[in-house]
Amino acid sequence: MSRSLRVEHGPGIGLLALLVASVAIWWSSLAGTLHLALTSDAHTHILLILPLSLALIFFQRTEISGKPDGRWAGALLLALALGARTAASWGLAISTANRLSISMAALVVWWIGSVIVCFGLETFRARMFPLCFLFLVVPFPEQILNSITVFLQHSSAWGTEVLFHLARVPVTRDGIVLSIPGLDIEVAEECSSIRSSMMLIVTTLILAHLFLRLRRNQTLLVLAAIPLSVVKNAIRIFTIAELGTRVDPAYLDGRLHRNGGVIFLALGLAVIVVLLWLMRQGEAKRLNGFAA
Repeated sequence: MSRSLRVEHGPGIGLLALLVASVAIWWSSLAGTLHLALTSDAHTHILLILPLSLALIFFQRTEISGKPDGRWAGALLLALALGARTAASWGLAISTANRLSISMAALVVWWIGSVIVCFGLETFRARMFPLCFLFLVVPFPEQILNSITVFLQHSSAWGTEVLFHLARVPVTRDGIVLSIPGLDIEVAEECSSIRSSMMLIVTTLILAHLFLRLRRNQTLLVLAAIPLSVVKNAIRIFTIAELGTRVDPAYLDGRLHRNGGVIFLALGLAVIVVLLWLMRQGEAKRLNGFAA
């Protein structure tokens, strides 16, 4: 079979049993993560991770071998996952949010361990990216989420200040508060654009994996998504402020402010696609040079 997966019945049934067991053991954590993904801008991307990972596994052009190599490593991962799940449940000194993060990380370890136990390390190596990609279903621990939000707030405020200077608009900045004639702008948590930033990074990860061969280029493309996240948000804040002060104050709290993130996300993705095309051209020239 060229595209479909050929799975031996024994290992396949074993994997299914382990996956069903994981749903039973981690049911409360799965429900909590789903609720978080549906209600928190910082975790909306979680809804995409499992479908994307399964699609990458399904369409990968390699068959599952089922060779029993390194299955001891899978058994060790299963034991570690159960230990972490127990610690998350009974750790009195751990906050509720961090318990969920630890528990979901343990679930992903269980999934990976299940694949290794049933099909061996060779299969894990062949599908390392989509399996490790599953770690993105883990909700951010509180400290990390706060750090990301603060970084996006301050960097977006700085980037917007630069745009105002380039447009010759008088501006002063005090932390995350910008002041221009007729308007004070606070880059609040909900204005940090963490949802679209995560969407941009997740999409870039997939594009880099699918279309680039060199690990260096893959890393550079993903790293480029971080400053692009800041730039696109700065452009959004600048655009809304200019429209609100020069065209119509309704823009300050209109649809562009509330729902316009997708437009600026598309702008960031367009830049990523251009960078991807340039990197592919460079890889093609390098391969052609080696062939010559």
